[in-house]
Amino acid sequence: MASVGPGLAGGPVGPIVWRMSYQQQPPQFQPQQPYQQYQPQGPMGMLQLTIQGSAMTSNLVPPTVHLNGYPVPVKYGRNDIPVPAGPLHVDVHSQWILTYGKAALDCTVQPNEAVPVFYASPYHQFTSGSIGHSKVKRKGLGLLLVLIGVILAVVVLAGVLGAFG
Repeated sequence: MASVGPGLAGGPVGPIVWRMSYQQQPPQFQPQQPYQQYQPQGPMGMLQLTIQGSAMTSNLVPPTVHLNGYPVPVKYGRNDIPVPAGPLHVDVHSQWILTYGKAALDCTVQPNEAVPVFYASPYHQFTSGSIGHSKVKRKGLGLLLVLIGVILAVVVLAGVLGAFG
């Protein structure tokens, strides 16, 4: 049975409520089997991925990270990610209107060892990101400063021409 909102068939006020049993629900909405945590086979290592910057200095959305093709949720700062020992391919990119700041790194994780990796997104969307095993510098500061200088020069020129014109 359903209840309808005001003004609709004169029914009571309130949201529409559908009552269905699990047997009546489409397959995609039926409860799944209980979640079983992934138990990796073999030795493990640790990827210490540091996303340099913050939501205030870089981008409101943290970068997207893929390890050997699989997405991994990250936050700004240090992220300790357990990974199977062996070769590891790290892909990172930032997203705003466009995908930008792409960077990749291949490394080998030894059993019971930690591999430090640092990523810094660029200052603008027209260059790649920086990635390495030690702290890295953000790319694109020169172009950003030139762009700000041009904008300031146009504003000053408009002010000067407006004062004499």
